[in-house]
Amino acid sequence: MNISGASAWPFGVVGVMALGLGLAGCDGATQAGPSGPPPKPSVEVVTLHAEPVTLTTDLPGRTSPFRTAEVRPQVSGVILKRLFVEGDVVQAGQELYQIDPAPYEASLASARASLLHAQASVRTAQSTVDRRRPLTAKNIVSQQDLDNAVGTLQQFQADVASAEAAIKAAKINLAYTKVLSPITGRASRSSVTEGALVTANQTTVLVTVTQLDPIYVDVTQPATTILRLKRELASGQIKSAGNGQAPVKLLLDDGSSYDHAGVLQFSEVTVDQGTGAVIVRAIFPNNEGLLLPGMFVRAQLQEGIRQNGILAPQQGVTHSQKGEPTALIVDAEGKVQSRLLTTDRAIGDAWLITSGLNDGDRLIVSGVQMARPGMQVTVNEAKLSHNSMASAEPLAGAKPAAQ
Repeated sequence: MNISGASAWPFGVVGVMALGLGLAGCDGATQAGPSGPPPKPSVEVVTLHAEPVTLTTDLPGRTSPFRTAEVRPQVSGVILKRLFVEGDVVQAGQELYQIDPAPYEASLASARASLLHAQASVRTAQSTVDRRRPLTAKNIVSQQDLDNAVGTLQQFQADVASAEAAIKAAKINLAYTKVLSPITGRASRSSVTEGALVTANQTTVLVTVTQLDPIYVDVTQPATTILRLKRELASGQIKSAGNGQAPVKLLLDDGSSYDHAGVLQFSEVTVDQGTGAVIVRAIFPNNEGLLLPGMFVRAQLQEGIRQNGILAPQQGVTHSQKGEPTALIVDAEGKVQSRLLTTDRAIGDAWLITSGLNDGDRLIVSGVQMARPGMQVTVNEAKLSHNSMASAEPLAGAKPAAQ
């Protein structure tokens, strides 16, 4: 009698095996079962708003004196006195040095004596002419004698004129023994002391007088920038101070603002053929003497106000592989969208956006690496602040890095 293989196993063994297979099946079902959805990435956003934005251009430059006078002697002699304090402000016409006047006083006295001698000779010659003229009319004295007398008179008259000119020259030289300041300004270190021998028109400067009020700010800019500023000034986009000049503010090297406003001039400039750059000058009052020649400063020119400007924090603007500025925003459904931007300039810590972002857009500023276009995200409002009326930071004529 044949018995099947299944019934040959003891019942207990079969039951245990069935129970083990059932438990294994339950465990596999538990591990392979469906899992919950992955958590949405969390991002921080800034809600953008259109607002008035002041557009300015920074023009870097250096200060230079308004006028500089190098004082040299105009006559030779020995310095008797120095009549100023080095570093002090001297006035135009103030005496700086006294050169020994004795030789020039003697020359003046000699010229005056020569004049007296010539004048006496003129009187004698005039008397001779006056006596011979009627005698010549009566043919008592020849015409030749009268002509000789008249010639002698004219020679003595020329001597008088020469003596008078010598007196003027002696007076001028005597006046030059007082070395005067040609302008009002601050005196430099003196190159000579009392007892030094100086010569007329020497190359060595006795002292330099520098006028610092007002003071120039020399700005080097590309010719294209100057042309743009001129057009903006002509169109009224830049406020005019009259005579083709634009009002301008000044930022010092330490970042502080200069208290007084100046004007930027656009006239009489020359383009450097090698670099294509133009040097223009801004003029600022400097009655406190705060600005010194050679200081690095930035002239700040207001170009106008953009009434509906969009300022995007710089940390929310990235670049594509082509170098184009891009940004990620979160739409009303909580999904990420990518935007291609056009930027104008950096203002403070933000970019001024020309196109690509609108009023009310929620710009992602944190968590950009985890966000992808079309992805649902968890939105948190970031707490950022920037000065919407700040000044443009890049140099004039230079394109922003985000362009």
